[in-house]
Amino acid sequence: MSTVGEGAADLLVTNATVYTVDADRSRAEAFAVRGGRIVAIGSAAELSGLRGPETRMLDAAGAFVMPGLVDVHNHHAHAGRAELFELTFSNGASYDQILGAVRAYAATRGPDEWIVGSSWGTGLLDQLGHAQARRGLDEAAGGRPVLLTDDSHHNRWVSSRALELAGIDASTPDPDRGVIVRDPETGEPSGVLLEAAGLLVEEVAQPAVALNAAQQEQASARAIEIVHSYGITAFQDAAISLDQMRALKALDDRGALSAWVVSSMTVNDQIFGYAELGDALIAHRAELTGEHHRPDFIKIFLDGTPPAHSGAFLEPYLPSDAHGAHFHGTTTMPADELLGWLRRTAAQGISAKIHCSGDAAVRMVLDAVETVRAEGHTAPLYQIAHGQFIAESDLPRFAQLGVSADISPFLWFPGVIADALSTVRPAEEVAGLQPNRSLIDSGALVAGGSDWPVSETPNAWEGIEGLVTRADPSGQRSGVLGIEQAITLPEAIEVFTVNGATAMGLGDVTGSLEPGKSADFVVLDRDPFAVREHELHSIRVLQTFFEGEQVFSRE
Repeated sequence: MSTVGEGAADLLVTNATVYTVDADRSRAEAFAVRGGRIVAIGSAAELSGLRGPETRMLDAAGAFVMPGLVDVHNHHAHAGRAELFELTFSNGASYDQILGAVRAYAATRGPDEWIVGSSWGTGLLDQLGHAQARRGLDEAAGGRPVLLTDDSHHNRWVSSRALELAGIDASTPDPDRGVIVRDPETGEPSGVLLEAAGLLVEEVAQPAVALNAAQQEQASARAIEIVHSYGITAFQDAAISLDQMRALKALDDRGALSAWVVSSMTVNDQIFGYAELGDALIAHRAELTGEHHRPDFIKIFLDGTPPAHSGAFLEPYLPSDAHGAHFHGTTTMPADELLGWLRRTAAQGISAKIHCSGDAAVRMVLDAVETVRAEGHTAPLYQIAHGQFIAESDLPRFAQLGVSADISPFLWFPGVIADALSTVRPAEEVAGLQPNRSLIDSGALVAGGSDWPVSETPNAWEGIEGLVTRADPSGQRSGVLGIEQAITLPEAIEVFTVNGATAMGLGDVTGSLEPGKSADFVVLDRDPFAVREHELHSIRVLQTFFEGEQVFSRE
């Protein structure tokens, strides 16, 4: 038994099947908590001396107990906002089902109120790219302005009234880094706005749909309630705004932030419409840092999404009428600008998360990090977010340069997103999406993120099952994607616990159950090692604890 400090425990967890995710001791049956930290782990007999008159006892009745799960990539405030204040529907919804959802929601709105919602499936891009589809949206909304986000949250579908308010018509040129999709017969705007084109409507919608400070706090608090129900006790918001950071700091100041939150301060924004970006956002870092809120990263969108042809690739996209046979896509900034951002923030002790959907963007990041490391900046953490496509020669560079792979298995196993990728990229590339086995074998740190609300839930067990089986956990799609890239269950659990914590800079704080770390743990309804691989997604959290205090109970 190993212990930290002296005195009675505040909490003793006994009669448990404890999976510690600690390489030095993977299994135990009991642990003790004092002051929100684990102080001892071992057998019930070994820990009995830590029981005092005020010690709370948790008899786990043999249940499986493990560290709180870690989500290295979500957009919690957007998810909470959608839950409380917007229209939501499944990304598998058909065109008619979306119109039905809009029609029902419109019945609850005033005649001129905006309807904002998500998420339509990327696979609908072609169908929605016609004026006739937009007119169907107009009818369902009763002429109201409508702004609907796709499943990648990079693209928008809007109504005629929204286009009118934004001043978009057939003569409006495409904005930088965006495309106004035109009806193929009439040339008029179809209502589909790719990447930065969506900001034209976001800007006019913002005054009507902006949340006040209290609502921002409600959105964050609600999102944290939801992640607790999935056993998540630490997460990284992947692209945050100033208002969202202020909400987290306000919650933290009054003792209401019951999760470890690392924020990624947005540098360039082609999808959200944030007011403050880059240096203007970083300027608030010190004042918004709290006990549990750590704005320690910047976020750079280096490219977009492959289905919208905005991902940057080494080899060309499949031929298309719009882009020809030799289109590779482009990055949002040149290599020297990216390097400049990494140099300046490294000097300030700030790490970076960089969105890369194509392998050319991945290579640009690795090249920039190689330069920064050679210049002596060894401390900053670097994450390549998504990295679904990686050139084979670049795989070993992750470990060599200390770059973490922030992966979202929710986004690549057989489903609507993989189907959409298959329409623009060669089949062999799509089959090898997310080369996790190769990354781990090369020594890379692989950390798991949900990208919620791009994924419909932040249920890490869906991601874990996908990592192990390379199949669709829901069973709605058959087949597997690159079974040779499957990883083991222990490895997949590490991806969503200690690896995520390490990638976020919290490796010494959480991610495993060992003395000195925060007492963040979950009680599960089943032992993951005792269920079939294709049942992992159905594991449920019975209780979630943060710093030794219960923050969720399914009862």
